[in-house]
Amino acid sequence: MKYNSALFESLFLEPRKNGLTRPKSVRGVGTYMVNMGELFQHRRLQAIEMDRVPLVDREASFVLFKGDLLFARQSLVFDGAGRCSIFLGHIEPVTFESHVIRCRLNQVTASPLFYFYFFESPQGKSSITSIVEQGAGQAGICGSDLSKLRVPHPPLSIQTGIASLLDALDQKIELLNSQSSAAENLTRTIFESWFVDFDPVRAKAEGREPEGMDTATAALFPDHLSSSSSGILPFGWHIERIGDVALINRNTVGRDYPHRRIIYIDISSVRQGRIEFQDEIERSNAPSRAKRVVTDGDIIWSCVRPNLRSYAYIAHPAENTVVSTGFAVLSATKVPSAYLYLHVTTDKFVEFLSSRADGAAYPAVRPEIFQSAGIVVPPKAILSAFSDLVSPVLLQIGLNERRARTLAQIRNTLLPRLISGKLCIPDAEKTVGELL
Repeated sequence: MKYNSALFESLFLEPRKNGLTRPKSVRGVGTYMVNMGELFQHRRLQAIEMDRVPLVDREASFVLFKGDLLFARQSLVFDGAGRCSIFLGHIEPVTFESHVIRCRLNQVTASPLFYFYFFESPQGKSSITSIVEQGAGQAGICGSDLSKLRVPHPPLSIQTGIASLLDALDQKIELLNSQSSAAENLTRTIFESWFVDFDPVRAKAEGREPEGMDTATAALFPDHLSSSSSGILPFGWHIERIGDVALINRNTVGRDYPHRRIIYIDISSVRQGRIEFQDEIERSNAPSRAKRVVTDGDIIWSCVRPNLRSYAYIAHPAENTVVSTGFAVLSATKVPSAYLYLHVTTDKFVEFLSSRADGAAYPAVRPEIFQSAGIVVPPKAILSAFSDLVSPVLLQIGLNERRARTLAQIRNTLLPRLISGKLCIPDAEKTVGELL
């Protein structure tokens, strides 16, 4: 079915609007503001962290409504110009900054979610690309050009049907990601209590029962701290180098590598404990950097810009999974992989890497830096108890990630076919219903 088209601006409830300028010196109190950072980080803007800025009464027209579409006016990279996000509401008023264009649609004739998904589709991205202008060091779009784009305009019932299907997939993905974040936060809380703050040891030193553990586990911990050349540690614990308890970049693709196709993970697809995308490709067509072989329990850590925290725990990967040589791959040998993962992803460890990164424009750390870093090593019985507690959680996080990636791939497959009218809603509903 071929849909009618319309000028984008003909669907507006009111004229498009650029946001407000607020210098850093006045930020901290007032109304929440969507900045470029939030726009690029979140496709769907709702309960997220934002700056607060002062807003006066005459600027009330800059407050966002649920369903407003927000476009990036400028970007350091070509693909970022015109990036579209949708505002899904907030319990407090929210405004937006000057590098953002707001388009408010007339919801009597236009579904904001449908047009959000349109601008995510290949057709919509192509439309945006046609109006991007490359300047000195950045790319951008003009609001007037955005308004004049021709967009598909099916009947509202079809718009809402398509939007509902894709939104159901997105909500499931968000639920899985939220569950994974909560689970990882729990593992970090336990790790910091046991191995950073030494809460069980301090409790026993004060004659109290350690909280949150059974009697058998509590009995594994000593009842006092002692001084050492490495600082204050629980009695019987010691410091080793990561290079003594793990191998770095253990396996590499060689001439005898048996797989013709690989599942490839690049740095750009990893963000703070999450593998957001992986690509199955012919090895002959793979980038030259597709060389690091990973196995269950490995930890991948981007050597480039460590402050961005591009790391992930590898849980039961396919045997042909390969990652970029831009990662350091840590394989635990003398400590559980769950323990090593949580140690090398603490704020303190990120600061350690960042302080040793070389290069101003492209700061990076060498794999040897990981080897030289220190790690607290408790007795094996404590490490085993921790691994038994935490490893199943990390496994479930990995399964959630895999499920979320699958749903995202299906959403991305359905999206262009639905937007173009090549796939009818009942057929897509059947597919989505079986998945959810």
